[in-house]
Amino acid sequence: MKIRSIFFAAAICAAALVSCSGADDLSVVVPSSYTEEDLVWHDEFDGTSLNTSDWNYELHEPGWVNNELQRYVRSNQNVYVKDGCLVIQALKDGSNYTSGRVNTQGKRDFMYGRFEARLKVPSGKGFLPAFWMMPTNESLYGQWPKCGEIDIMEVLGSQTDTQYATLHFGEPHTMKQGVTKSSGGNFAQTFHVYACEWEPKEIRFYVDGRLFFVEHDWFTKSGSTTKPYPAPFNQKFYIILNLAVGGNWPGNPDASTKFEENARLVVDYVRVYQKK
Repeated sequence: MKIRSIFFAAAICAAALVSCSGADDLSVVVPSSYTEEDLVWHDEFDGTSLNTSDWNYELHEPGWVNNELQRYVRSNQNVYVKDGCLVIQALKDGSNYTSGRVNTQGKRDFMYGRFEARLKVPSGKGFLPAFWMMPTNESLYGQWPKCGEIDIMEVLGSQTDTQYATLHFGEPHTMKQGVTKSSGGNFAQTFHVYACEWEPKEIRFYVDGRLFFVEHDWFTKSGSTTKPYPAPFNQKFYIILNLAVGGNWPGNPDASTKFEENARLVVDYVRVYQKK
């Protein structure tokens, strides 16, 4: 059963906030201004397969980025819809790993709004699930990081009590990151709602209705020319869901890493809200 977004009814619990680099003073309760009337697109994953009118499969070889071990493939063993959820499953076959990565590029692209997903993350050393966004036209300001990147949710499989939200931008590469702890247990035990509210001069990050990171200071260049603020976050972005295995940040799986149910990113829904 789908659970309606909790942010409409819940105020933010200031006691659970964690102050981070780039964050404002978040001691004041700041409920979201987006309502159900602002919903412009959603996928509840109620069908029997991924809707390719909205989503693309990405295919990449191991080591494509960050020295990751997985091969991203189009396979109903790695990406499938079941019981009203999208499942991205990492699989191990000897020393080889496969996983899934899907995006909405060219099909569902957005500039500004609230981007929300209800997710259950995997647990185990070497897993790195992500709910994030990249620009539709990466050449507008130049290749990464000048084009910008919005990471709404990343949780290391070996540190499932901690969530990261990150902005990448600029030349030289600059990163602004917010970090928050689970208010109880860890993010792999059950579903949690992760959200980003992206507006022209401010980007806010939430988990389960709690605001934990706000940023409004960024920049970028095209060649030697600094582009006017709020570039690069003033262009259309698309949504990405993926589960990486190994690599520079999470490290590689070891003898303690379990696959099967432990190696699944489960997505109950993805929703986008925009003001009229």
